[in-house]
Amino acid sequence: MGISARDLAAATPATRDRYVDLLRVASLAVVVLGHWLMAAVTGDGQVGNLLAVVPGLQVLTWGLQVMPVFFFVGGFSHALAHRSRPQYAAFLRARLQRLLRPTMVFIGAWGALALGVQLLGADGGLAGVALRLVTQPLWFIGIYLAMVAFTPPLLRLHERYGWGAFAGLVAGAVLVDVLRFAAGVPYVEFLNFALVWLAVHQLGFLRADGMIRRPALLAGAGLAGAALLVTFGPYPLSMVGMPGERVSNMAPPTLALLCHGLWLVGAVELLKGPGARFTARARVWRGVVAANGIAMTAFLWHLTAMLGVYGALLALGVRLPEPATGAWWAQVPLRIVAAAALTALLVGVFRRFEHPVPAAPATGTGGPLAALGITLALFGVLGLSMTGFGGLLEGHTATLVAVRVTAPAAVATALAGWFLVERAGRFQGAAGPAPDRP
Repeated sequence: MGISARDLAAATPATRDRYVDLLRVASLAVVVLGHWLMAAVTGDGQVGNLLAVVPGLQVLTWGLQVMPVFFFVGGFSHALAHRSRPQYAAFLRARLQRLLRPTMVFIGAWGALALGVQLLGADGGLAGVALRLVTQPLWFIGIYLAMVAFTPPLLRLHERYGWGAFAGLVAGAVLVDVLRFAAGVPYVEFLNFALVWLAVHQLGFLRADGMIRRPALLAGAGLAGAALLVTFGPYPLSMVGMPGERVSNMAPPTLALLCHGLWLVGAVELLKGPGARFTARARVWRGVVAANGIAMTAFLWHLTAMLGVYGALLALGVRLPEPATGAWWAQVPLRIVAAAALTALLVGVFRRFEHPVPAAPATGTGGPLAALGITLALFGVLGLSMTGFGGLLEGHTATLVAVRVTAPAAVATALAGWFLVERAGRFQGAAGPAPDRP
């Protein structure tokens, strides 16, 4: 049986930065609520986007697109974790265990369900949409895997150059957008999946060493930069992807999204004092600890819960109002409560796969094996986020950068990568405390 949240909270060392844990939980919670709110499901089972129905609401994404905060927090945590576990394989296994285990269980469960649905010929309507949509949040897992993989070399650059290493990533992102929009160079935009998100991640390293001393300047520069780029450049207003748009700030990430990330990081740093005082309260801290213990499981299954609620309504013959109408808005609180309840049920079933497992005794060196494993896991998870589980039997494909992938191939690649990371970690993971939280 695992240690209770109350016991973990009571055992928290005084040196722990509790505000970081609050930011981790809060950022994922905002993403989940945003997905539940933006889903605009019609009576025939089609799923649209509320921001496309009401374009004026797209400005809200400047406050609600908070994935940069999660990646910033990840950089902070990865810096501390690598310094305490410098061996690459042990570091990878410790950081990824509570990320990959629940992810692979999610993939396995949905893969089996998708195969059964398609064999029964029941993959029409909302079921077919669900098979396509439930894997989309896996892009976040793939990006996070890349951040963990690149932590050792980028941390060394940070320790040598400080803000200069961050500036180098920003300069690379600027160059990519110039080549993309001014010169029309094909495929170059995909480099910003790495450059933009790793720049935000690098800010976490700077925070770990107390080098973000003027957060107001960071927030102001980021907000001004994003506003100028959207007003005078080729960048859309929305900081999340919109259906049918010619340019997305998210996929691939743009310089505008990087500026958005800078303003959010500056904003949360300005709130560090009040946040630290808030998390110092015993009851608040117990809640944060408990939420961190299930955060990844809840994130993985929240779209399943949302689509399950809509599926139940349609199966019961409930008439769904047109999105963005008064009746639709009136139902929003009820739908969110129902989705939260179903998510809690799914978390109760799958949360045990997020529990940490003690590292095994060291028996050798597994660095190259770990590097191969995380590469395979990264490409497998990203590929599955694009293909979805629809068309398993028909060989449906999607393009990951310039490579065609299928769902079965993506699943096999992800599972192989997970196996290699686990095996490498057992070779190199010295016995000791349970793995760090992701």
